[in-house]
Amino acid sequence: MRAVSILMEARMNIIIGVRGSARELAIDVDLDFDELSSRVEAAIRDGSVLDLVDSKKERSLVPANAIGYVQMSEQAERRVGFAIH
Repeated sequence: MRAVSILMEARMNIIIGVRGSARELAIDVDLDFDELSSRVEAAIRDGSVLDLVDSKKERSLVPANAIGYVQMSEQAERRVGFAIH
């Protein structure tokens, strides 16, 4: 019997606090930290729209002037294991 592990692709978690709303927008994206940071910074700097597509291919558009805060973190690497007889 041997065990086989499959590594799941790392994703970034992003939580956006929206001004004037008690709710947060939580998204899992398939971007690295640098790319995600640069998109957020560019949207805020330019006063444009933050355009993100999550891991389920759902698109979120957030106007920069509505962004109250942004939290970004990497999801922990997940291992899925099973045994083969």
